[in-house]
Formats: sequence, structure tokens, C-alpha cells
Amino acid sequence: MGGVDLLINNAGVAVAGEMGTVSGDDWSWIVGVNLMGVAHGCEAFIPAMRRRRSGHVINVASLAGIACAPTMAPYNATKAAVIAISETLAGELTDTGVGVTVLCPSFFPTNIMEGSRGGDPKGRKMAEKMMAKSKWSAEDVARMTLDDAAAGQLYVLPHAEGRLLWWVKRSAPQAFHSGAATMLAKLQKRMSS
Repeated sequence: MGGVDLLINNAGVAVAGEMGTVSGDDWSWIVGVNLMGVAHGCEAFIPAMRRRRSGHVINVASLAGIACAPTMAPYNATKAAVIAISETLAGELTDTGVGVTVLCPSFFPTNIMEGSRGGDPKGRKMAEKMMAKSKWSAEDVARMTLDDAAAGQLYVLPHAEGRLLWWVKRSAPQAFHSGAATMLAKLQKRMSS
């Protein structure tokens, strides 16, 4: 059929827990899925896209790879790595006819919590509530991503709060990280009531 025109690396599992409390097995598992899934997809398909000088790669990361919320180090680290891979690819594929887009959504309904590991039940409940309250469906996020990829956008941040957090982090990184734990505590308190 002439090759793959669109590669979507959408590997995603979650591991929660404070640094020092997450087991090595859980770290290996999440790195194997979230990071190596993307690496293997790129290895399998990008060489042929380069040869054909056409195609597009969409890597699914997360706002977690930008915001780096406390108690989510394994997930944050692997999704930040997906963003770094995408940025690297965009540079490597310049002038090849192959485009790159990285999706960094916030909360919207998915089944990621079904296989998640670690964390406390309150944190899990909070994440499930935030997904359920989202104004965005998976179809909405997919449509925006495909439209932005077709327009040549590298970054897709569908949620307004995600774009705001990204801007604050780039503009005032120290203040962003100082306030992250406070914001998370307030959000957890609000979601548990």
C-alpha cells in the first residue's frame, strides 16, 4: 500500500508514588511502555518515511511531562522523555518531508487508570474525577491533534489550563515549581470534598 503515512505512538501506563517509594520493577515497567514504546515505533517506521520523504509522527505525551506534579515522578519522567524525543525528531527530520507532533493533554476520559500502579486511593480518585469533569472527549483531543499535525504544529496542548501552565513554567520556572506542591494540595482537598 505504499508505506505508512501516519504513525501514532500512543503508549501509556501510569505509576504514582513519591521518589524513593516506587519499586524498580514499576520503574522498569513504565519506562518499557511509555518511553520504549515510542522508541520502538519510531525505529520501526521512521526509516521508511525518510526514504519516501513523506509522513507524519504523532507522539502522545502528557501535560505531566511539562508540569511534573509531585507524586508522579515515573509518569512525569517518561512523558517528559516523549516530549524530548519529539523535539529531537523534529530537528532531525527537518527538510525530509516527515513531520512531527507531540500531544500534551491534561485530563480527559481514558482508560489509563485501569492498569495504573502505585499511589494512594485518594490520588486515584482525584484523577478519575478530573477525567470525568473534562469538557474534552477522546474524540475531541484526537481531532484537534490531527488538525494541528496537518497544520505542521509541533506541540498540541488541547486544554487551556495546560497552555497556561506551560507558559508559566517557561516564564517563571522557579515560581512554578515552588507553587506546584501547594496547588496540588489545594486541588486534592477540593476534589476529596
